[in-house]
Amino acid sequence: MSEALPVVHVIDDDASCLVALARLLKASGYTVQTHASAADFLAELGYGAGCVVTDLRMPGMDGLELQHALKRGANVLPVVFLTGEGDIPTTVQAMRQGAEDFLTKPAPKEDLLAAVDRAIARDARSRAESARLHALRTRFDNLTNREREVLRHVVAGRLNKQIAADLGISERTVKLHRTAITTKLQAHSVAELTRLAQASGLFEGTPSDLP
Repeated sequence: MSEALPVVHVIDDDASCLVALARLLKASGYTVQTHASAADFLAELGYGAGCVVTDLRMPGMDGLELQHALKRGANVLPVVFLTGEGDIPTTVQAMRQGAEDFLTKPAPKEDLLAAVDRAIARDARSRAESARLHALRTRFDNLTNREREVLRHVVAGRLNKQIAADLGISERTVKLHRTAITTKLQAHSVAELTRLAQASGLFEGTPSDLP
């Protein structure tokens, strides 16, 4: 089954602007959904890929409030602001909060499409990284509690005999656990084990914090 195409969500309380933007984006090859308010958009938002093109000044929840709500939600889509009422402080605030771009109506077609392209690419990178991290954490979930203990000592630079003494087990058992760990994590060196452990966020603090 092919993945669903990313959706450009256009939000504007001005119906004529909403129609014009949707027509432009669809003609440029994008899949588009329109929303008359930020509240309507949030109520309908699922987990699909894409980005948001939104007005700034709208009744009820405005564009900045929408941006904050998205950042707190489960689907943090990139935001492109397109407004006729922008000012420097608001622009700065929006960009500091991670907006992909802040355009003033009527924005040149090329500028709007370039911003949408960047936003969709940014969303794709974020989703790929999340998928990579999920797959990595799934590997770590396959470790037993004892294997996690051994791994923590390994990434702290302990030798097998030191790990055995610390955990009250034999060196042979430590070696067996290390073999199981490297097999489950698909890693072949202490450096790679350490990198994977850090990337997964498995251990808080530094490895040297071991007692």
